[in-house]
Amino acid sequence: MKQLLRITTLLFVLIFYFSLINCSAQTGDPKPPAKEEQHEIPAKKAPLFGVVFSGYVKTDIFFDSRQTVGLRESQFLLFPEAVRKDAEGNDINAKASYNFLSIQTRLACSATGPDALGAKTSAYVEGEFFGNINTAINAFRLRHAWVKLAWPKTELLVGQWWHPMFIPECSPATVSFNTGAPFVVFSRNPQIKVTRGFGHFNISLTALSQIDFVSDGPSGPSPRYARNSVLPELDLQLQYGFKNEEKKMEFLAGAGINYLLLTPRLNTDVVIKKGYDTVINNLVFHHDAVTASYKTNTKTGAFAANIYAKLKLKNLTMKAGGEYGENNYSYTMVGGYAVRSITDPLRGFVDYTCIRSLAVWGEVHTNGTKWQPGIFAAYSRNLGSLDIITGPAYARGTNIDYLYRISPRMILNVQKLRIAAEVEYTATAYGRVTEYGYAVDSKEVANLRLLIGVYYFF
Repeated sequence: MKQLLRITTLLFVLIFYFSLINCSAQTGDPKPPAKEEQHEIPAKKAPLFGVVFSGYVKTDIFFDSRQTVGLRESQFLLFPEAVRKDAEGNDINAKASYNFLSIQTRLACSATGPDALGAKTSAYVEGEFFGNINTAINAFRLRHAWVKLAWPKTELLVGQWWHPMFIPECSPATVSFNTGAPFVVFSRNPQIKVTRGFGHFNISLTALSQIDFVSDGPSGPSPRYARNSVLPELDLQLQYGFKNEEKKMEFLAGAGINYLLLTPRLNTDVVIKKGYDTVINNLVFHHDAVTASYKTNTKTGAFAANIYAKLKLKNLTMKAGGEYGENNYSYTMVGGYAVRSITDPLRGFVDYTCIRSLAVWGEVHTNGTKWQPGIFAAYSRNLGSLDIITGPAYARGTNIDYLYRISPRMILNVQKLRIAAEVEYTATAYGRVTEYGYAVDSKEVANLRLLIGVYYFF
């Protein structure tokens, strides 16, 4: 593994990164604004030097046919809850619900200024009222914050931005805030990105940390497992694209690899002597257990790969993508890692194995300026581990065999007003978890979400 890590790191360091996206008001999709997508509200043009404020007010009105797994009162929907039976065999989670939420309302600021170090300079800040945790719903939280230096063929971005396996130019344009999650990498990370252009090709390198979208572990979800590994998450992307303005045609395709290293524990706690009670003269005296701590530095590494393509014609846009990962938890997808075996029983040392998953998706939508129908479809599968799991699993969806989603939509744009409707059908097959961390003997449950989003852009 050390030799493989050295080779991978060397490969990353030999290459440079990225072309960046313009900063402006976003649509209702949880993704950055993109001029090339007709479903976006036209962006405000930033002055040569100065600051431009933008954003939108959005309210989601939705109905679910079943209890769901998601974030912020399930406004960010992942998949339906598993069957949970009461004493009489009734499914407790087979209960409909509704909600009205305006927490996706967003504010953004784009700044441009004088050249520095021979490069054009710009900065971007964006936030919304989504909160960082469920108890902080309605609180204003940071989404993006970066500084960019742009030379003729090279760009440097430093700050918080989308994970490089989330491609803003080729991402689902769903009405739902989940933007296709858990079938699409959905994560924002503090990072350093370098992009180098070679004609129609871009080669990009990113070094990332974690803050809001984090890995799971013995102490619960936390960024410390990545930080304690010292080596930042590394991502390499290759992108090819071109535009034909005369034919109003655009093509984009790319692929990448990613490496994430975690240190789940800094120490173990081993019980040397169990706690016990004694009774003296009818009085109970408790004696605590005696434990010993041992320093440990065992790591677990995980590779991931992504691929995507987009074809935009005059009246129609088609997109597709896929991702395979050995530990997809921090990307808001199915997967993670688990304890494989006890390597030292005396000191409680263990090693780990990854719980892999695969996801593919596709989307078609029109490019109309007023009416914009579209449809999104996706499929994901839990591939489990290559090794037998003997201890705890730090993963999402180990009891899931597969899941899929179909969500048609219709968007109406009138000046700065948008009214969007979407039907989101998500089915999940839950089953018995095997010793390899995947599910068998599975049965599907499904949720039907009826969603209306009302936006006002400014």
